[in-house]
Amino acid sequence: MNIIDNNSMFLLQKSLDYVWQKQRLTTENIANAETPGYKAKYVTFEEELKERLAGTEGSQSRVREAVERAKIRVGVSKEETMRLDGNNVNVDVENIELARTQIQYEYLLKQINDQFSRLKTVLEGK
Repeated sequence: MNIIDNNSMFLLQKSLDYVWQKQRLTTENIANAETPGYKAKYVTFEEELKERLAGTEGSQSRVREAVERAKIRVGVSKEETMRLDGNNVNVDVENIELARTQIQYEYLLKQINDQFSRLKTVLEGK
């Protein structure tokens, strides 16, 4: 493992993939808010990652394996709708998720930038 390819960077990369997928599905849901019969989609990753990471303390290779095995999964919402056309998209909820996703994205980018800043400091010998 080199100084850039560590568990932290790998987890940040996987998390960015999740956030990108989440943003894509949320905007797709919003775009289809008026499409009759459309069912909202969602993405999961955090719960599975948490389960896989349980019990990996102290083992770098087990952490890496847990992150690799955690899958980003897409599902279709089974929530009932009050609309007659069968569409179950709640635009207010989707807009909140979009804002949350934007905050997650900015946080992840900051963490990546901080990782590189620390590496730069070490390499410069400060």
